[in-house]
Amino acid sequence: MSQKIKILPENLANKIAAGEVVNRPESVVKELLENSIDAGAHNIDVIVKNAGKNLIQVVDDGDGMNEDDALLCIQRHATSKISSVEDLEAINTFGFRGEALASIASVSVFELKTKQKNEEVGTIIRISEDGQIAKEKDACPKGTSIAVKNLFYNVPARRNFLKSNATELKHILETFKRVALSHPEISFKFFNDDDIVFDYSAGTIEDRMKQVFADNIQDAILDVKEITDYISLNGFIAKPAYLRKSKGEQYLYLNKRYVNNRVVSHAVFSAYENILDKGDYPFYVLFLSIDPRKVDVNVHPAKLEVKFDDEKEIYTFVQAVIKKTLGSFDLVPS
Repeated sequence: MSQKIKILPENLANKIAAGEVVNRPESVVKELLENSIDAGAHNIDVIVKNAGKNLIQVVDDGDGMNEDDALLCIQRHATSKISSVEDLEAINTFGFRGEALASIASVSVFELKTKQKNEEVGTIIRISEDGQIAKEKDACPKGTSIAVKNLFYNVPARRNFLKSNATELKHILETFKRVALSHPEISFKFFNDDDIVFDYSAGTIEDRMKQVFADNIQDAILDVKEITDYISLNGFIAKPAYLRKSKGEQYLYLNKRYVNNRVVSHAVFSAYENILDKGDYPFYVLFLSIDPRKVDVNVHPAKLEVKFDDEKEIYTFVQAVIKKTLGSFDLVPS
């Protein structure tokens, strides 16, 4: 009998994995930004051309890698973030699966330059269109620069599914802003087709709110702050006079990771229930901190969904804190 089941070749397995991790230029930007943050960067530059279809480059001044690590990081399931099952149950980093770089490299022309502080020269790794890996040593600044060119050149069906440049760029910019909001201590720059679009200098969360939204944003928002041993919530919510008609202005972070969570967003909405008209949405930027062991971020490859150990407790806590914040704001003009 002829054998029907066979193990897929590495390059094909990588392309299939890439479909889960990398579905548009925005996913590449997100994964590379998170790696730069995990590497302890103070300054991160993002450069895109043709809405990321021709080039996505992320340059950081983080820890960098030695030659061995640089060669390993493009292999599947190679990661510096976790080493045991226990680590997976208490994730403190943004990346942890060790899939992103291998996936990205399998659907693009890939170049990595990296150098550690104590090294004389850095390591450059290039992966060509035919999958050949070339390595060389050369002078480069401390940190890591990853250039992803011609995304999906070898997966034409995926490339054809990409939307217009305006739409793809909008997704990239939204992700850039989400990441920048949760890390005000890092300087971020964004270049689109050689023009600088955003230049966020490092500072406080209040500074970053002004940079991302508007100089007068503080006039429209209330400070949220509630710290307990088990869970903490801080950030900003809209004053009732500044409710939005659009749904896209809700930013929720769990341990600094941007997430979508129906439980928390419903808790916020229900706290506003007597103030909202039909079709109104409250603007908010909220940072929820909780013991990583009480939450699972390993639900979906994009890491946007999370599961809480005790959803009811989270709901009650968030709703109570938002109600208290709104209640302390004098709704009746003097």
